[in-house]
Amino acid sequence: MLKSARMDNRTRQLVQALHDHPAQLVLVAAGAGTQALSLLLGVSGASRTVLEAIVPYSAMAFDEFLEQTPDQYVSAESARLLAGRALTRARWLRRDAPPVIGLACTATIITDRPKRGEHRAHIALWHTNKLIEYKLNLSKGTRDRAGEEEMVSHMLLNALAEACELPHRLPLPLLADDKLEIASNDFNEAAHQLAEGQLHFFSIQAHGLIGQNTPVPQALLAGAFNPLHDGHLGMANAASKVLGKPVAFEVTAVNADKPRLPIDTLLDRLTQFAGRYTVYTSNAPTFAEKAEIYPGTTFIVGYDTAVRILHPQYYQNSEQNMHNALAHIRAQGCRFLVAGRSTPDGRFHELFDLSIPDALRDLFQAIPADLFRQDISSTTLRETQAKGSR
Repeated sequence: MLKSARMDNRTRQLVQALHDHPAQLVLVAAGAGTQALSLLLGVSGASRTVLEAIVPYSAMAFDEFLEQTPDQYVSAESARLLAGRALTRARWLRRDAPPVIGLACTATIITDRPKRGEHRAHIALWHTNKLIEYKLNLSKGTRDRAGEEEMVSHMLLNALAEACELPHRLPLPLLADDKLEIASNDFNEAAHQLAEGQLHFFSIQAHGLIGQNTPVPQALLAGAFNPLHDGHLGMANAASKVLGKPVAFEVTAVNADKPRLPIDTLLDRLTQFAGRYTVYTSNAPTFAEKAEIYPGTTFIVGYDTAVRILHPQYYQNSEQNMHNALAHIRAQGCRFLVAGRSTPDGRFHELFDLSIPDALRDLFQAIPADLFRQDISSTTLRETQAKGSR
């Protein structure tokens, strides 16, 4: 049971305002911040706000939630990763009801043993449009554990109020030796700059930082990801084994034969990768254009995409245009790794089933079927989810 936290009128008003807001969250608190959960649960209506709360106190629990062991447990990067995982968890729990938020804290405060290092907390709040992070260094020896816990928990609730654009805030009585730093990563601004042509591409790292001049990915799986599913992840994992390289993802913002994705839709799809994988997006609708942005990259594609890559109808019905485009891709040092796919006729089609001109064969490599064969489609998943929500 959580120990009941003190609840004055200001706190009650803030928590009530959060419960009246449509946003819902998954909260992760490691080392401190559980009083924030107690305050949220202490006002009626908490089920409208809190989807789930996770307290990974042990290193094993922390690692399992992140699906990795961080370089440092109490750090800005770990807080961002926790918030990203919390956000994807919230999306899973409420697939049909945005907005959702991932809110996380990792902290080291007073214990029953002396600490050599600083007493500090890192808080991150991740939602579709933005990632906000807070770093609080507390002066040692000036507060008891309850006082430090209260500071951290008030910061968590204030961060949530800020994200929900509420006017309420709880006091943060900072002392002379305390230090508070706030930073923001604005995904919405980057998406607008992309749409306006000010950026050719940008990436969001697994830990939430935006990259505009990041290293070119060695391997890239591009797609609509509507939605991201186990088939995509299995393909990326198999490709990584074949290539011996990490695989990043690219959400296609501009498709050759479809309208540009609305910014809200693009941001929603990018959010699916939060806390887990690096994801790119660009203004390049074709692989020839992608090759200019990502020179030296291996593009991981499914069988159906490989069929289109090798079909003249996608090059103004010109075989010469097709050869020219693929020659351009080769000149950029790019090539394709192709995964097989089961088709409605029940057959499993692989790269070897395609008619590839001899001059282009060096551009294509197959993912062996024993490494990846998963019969799943985004269309089927969307139809299943639509039926389930009726």
